This record gives sequence, C-alpha cells and structure tokens, in this order.
Amino acid sequence: MKVALVGIGKIALDQHVPAIAASPDWDLAATVSRNGAVAGVESFQDFATFLAARPEIGVVSLCLPPLPRFDYAEAALKAGRHVMLEKPPGATLAEVHALQTLAAERGLTLYATWHSRMAHAVAPAKAWLADKTVTSAHITWREDVRKWHPGQDWVFKAGGMGVFDPGINALSILTEILPAPLHLTKAHLEFPANCETPIAAQLTFSGQVSADFDWRQTGPQTWDITVDTPQGKLDLRMGGNVLEIDGTARAGQNTIMGEYPALYARMAELVKARHSDVDLAPMVHVADAMTLGLRRQTDPFHF
Repeated sequence: MKVALVGIGKIALDQHVPAIAASPDWDLAATVSRNGAVAGVESFQDFATFLAARPEIGVVSLCLPPLPRFDYAEAALKAGRHVMLEKPPGATLAEVHALQTLAAERGLTLYATWHSRMAHAVAPAKAWLADKTVTSAHITWREDVRKWHPGQDWVFKAGGMGVFDPGINALSILTEILPAPLHLTKAHLEFPANCETPIAAQLTFSGQVSADFDWRQTGPQTWDITVDTPQGKLDLRMGGNVLEIDGTARAGQNTIMGEYPALYARMAELVKARHSDVDLAPMVHVADAMTLGLRRQTDPFHF
C-alpha cells in the first residue's frame, strides 16, 4: 500500500522512514514538509497540492506537532484517505473525537498510535498482571529534553505538552498493562518562567499509583515502571523493553525505539479491515493533570 509521510522532522527520519522501508506492507510514495524531504521520494510543500496531485495514495501518516495536526487529519479524511496519527493524537481531546466521528462516517481508518505500547516487554507485562491485584505502582520517567528535542521550542509553547510529551509514553504503557482503570487525584506541575508548558510533573492516581516526570535529567536516562502485587513485584525498564519479576529478567531486550515497525504492521491490519483504533486514556490523564495541577514557577529554561 502507498503511504504519504507528512512532517519530515527528527522522529520521521529516525523512526517512520526506516520502519516503512523495512515493511512488506508499505511503499513510501510521497512526503509533505515545508523543509524536509526523503531522497528518492516525491516531495510536496503544500498538503492540499499533494492531495490533489496524488489521489492514488490512500494512507497518510502525520508526524507533525500536535497543534497543526487536526487540520491535516481532517483534510485527509475528507479527501478519502486513511490517517495514522503520531502521539499524542491531537492537541485536545475534542478534536480527536471529531476526527473519530468523521472517519466513522466515511468508513475510513483512524489510528491513534502509542509507540511505547509496542515496546518489547509491554505485552508480557500485561499478561503477567492480568490475574493479579495491584497494590501500588510508580512511574519514574526522566530524560533530557535537549537530547530528544534539540532546539524544538514548540514543546514549551501552549499545546506542545512539555514534559508530558515523553510522560504520555509512560502513561500509554501504564494504561495498557494495569488490569483495572485509574483516575488522577492530584498533580504538581513545574513551569519554567519563560515556558508555557511544564518541565516536570508529579502525579497521584487512584489505587496507590504515582508518577514522576522530569525533562532535566542529563547523563543516563530513566524510563521505569514498578508495579507491586501480593504475588510479586514487576519492573518494566528501558521504556517498557525489559521485564523483571522480583528482580529476575523475564522478557524483552535492552534496546529502545524499536516500536515503529509494529505500529505500521498494525496500521496495515486496520486499513485492510477498515477498522479504527483510537484509545485516548493516556491523553485523558494529561488533560486531567493540566486541569488539577498545582503550578509552581521554576528557573527559565534555554536550549
């Protein structure tokens, strides 16, 4: 199947392009970007021009930042194209609901991807927890924004999500593996004096579940989730790629960022079946944190 990639930035070049190239299901037939391009692939700077020029490309994968994404997704669906959304699926919950309705009305696929759910050890962790009683859980998700978003100041502007850009990855894993739903009860958010989105957050959920997000950690990065049960302690490390039960490795491998081939395999399944997959649970928790959060101003941040 032919797919167009829209937004040729770091994540598109690092993950989407290699995943598509390695897939037996997909042919990267066009790109749309104001600045980026992929060698050997027809490129467009204007999305409307692309839609008119390449009607045979039936699938559009959007790698744009959240704020402009709705207009592109809406235009693609109205043009009869299936749409794959990079995480988070939108800037607001309401706009994603609108896209769901539009896709359903037109019999098209809408896929809100959560790449961290495809990490090596997430499915085994979910299976182990399925019949367990969770007594507590904690997320520690600390990384260096300068490493993963070098110079990308949009992440600290309204709608850019700040530390919830990586934090939502942890929430996507948590909501996938826990056998019972949870809701946010408290949040503390730290905003640099010159930023519109938080650089750190501490969250408290129902069921003795908590999270610590920080975008200021240099050196080794930390992407860990710990879940306590009467039957043992589960640790997911390396962003969901290593599973330990009571300190003993059970599944996964010590690598990160290998999830995108699985996303494109899932998208192929959905398009062939004309189904959609839009789970907004991780985004609901972020929206709740922004609503409930006690805000504290910290030192200005500069890339």
